[in-house]
Amino acid sequence: MPPTISAVETSDDYVHVRYRDPDAFDQIRTPDWAAKAARSVAQGSEVRTGDREGDDDWFVQSVLVPRDAAANEGDAREVAEEIVAKIGE
Repeated sequence: MPPTISAVETSDDYVHVRYRDPDAFDQIRTPDWAAKAARSVAQGSEVRTGDREGDDDWFVQSVLVPRDAAANEGDAREVAEEIVAKIGE
């Protein structure tokens, strides 16, 4: 089952679609393999993944959608959900 969006925030450059609290992770990274998948949906998008101590699995923490790739927060949600589905979480 894919993760649920917990918050959406708009900054100057991105719409930040958060799935999980960053404080729940020991490490957060933006891996190249996830960025490639994200860019295939919306150019310039990024995926932040997090790792919990003692666990080898990485989970989507958030998706950053460029403001020029989404007209509003609703569009950014749709783009983020498509990216997460493509990654397969």
